[in-house]
Amino acid sequence: MLLMQFSAAGTDFPSIGTWTPEEIQAHIAFMGDVNAKLTADGEWVQGEGLGGPEQARIVRAGEGGLPVVTEGPFPETKEFLAGWWIVDCATPERAVQIAAHISTAPGPGGRPLNMPIEVHPVMSAPPQEL
Repeated sequence: MLLMQFSAAGTDFPSIGTWTPEEIQAHIAFMGDVNAKLTADGEWVQGEGLGGPEQARIVRAGEGGLPVVTEGPFPETKEFLAGWWIVDCATPERAVQIAAHISTAPGPGGRPLNMPIEVHPVMSAPPQEL
């Protein structure tokens, strides 16, 4: 699983709300091209972009198991999950290659964003040692 993390800390580009429509379209087109190539290569399983933190909710079980919903993460949050891909790769190294390519998604002025992409194995069963 490849997780696209957005972090306001350490970025040298403005928030997407300030990008031009052309810059946003180029970014979205890049992601579409990534998905099309993964599909053509037989590596695509699933992927989605996520709404920003202002649309997220935090849910916990409250009294009697009823949901307690709060807004969040809050604006002071410096990191949030922006999207994910589940890929079926022959090797872990291939997943790392894909993640590095996704990190080059264009931002303002077409410059690569170099956003961090986390790579996690998806577990299908508990580890053998358990």
